[in-house]
Amino acid sequence: MLQTILLVAMIIISVALSGVILLQKSEGGALGMGGGGGGGGGFMTARGAANLLTRTTSILAVLFFLCAIGLTIAGNMERGSRSVIDADAIGSIAIGDQAPAAAGAQPAEPAAPTRTAPSLDDLEASLPAASAPAPAPAPAPAQ
Repeated sequence: MLQTILLVAMIIISVALSGVILLQKSEGGALGMGGGGGGGGGFMTARGAANLLTRTTSILAVLFFLCAIGLTIAGNMERGSRSVIDADAIGSIAIGDQAPAAAGAQPAEPAAPTRTAPSLDDLEASLPAASAPAPAPAPAPAQ
């Protein structure tokens, strides 16, 4: 539940951060699309709007990183303290689909292995038996 809330918040913050960055005036003028100055009678001056957008960008960036750290912590809390090399995990890998035996119980006899793929013995059995030895190669002619 916490991960879902943090993920939705992170998506909203990401979209807002992208929008705020795109609204800022281009300092380099690479594409020639920096917002114009406008008249002096507006609600905010160009400098005030730039300060507001910069401050908003930095706040959204901090929120983005806090959300990312929160998602990492929430993901690790749900995973729990089980390790890959935990004793139960090793037992389940070695045993396979069987459940680990209870303490003090005798393990059941292993079932007869079933063949799923041909082996080298099957290959040798399918080849025709060589009754006569192969002829020796002829000696090279002398020059």
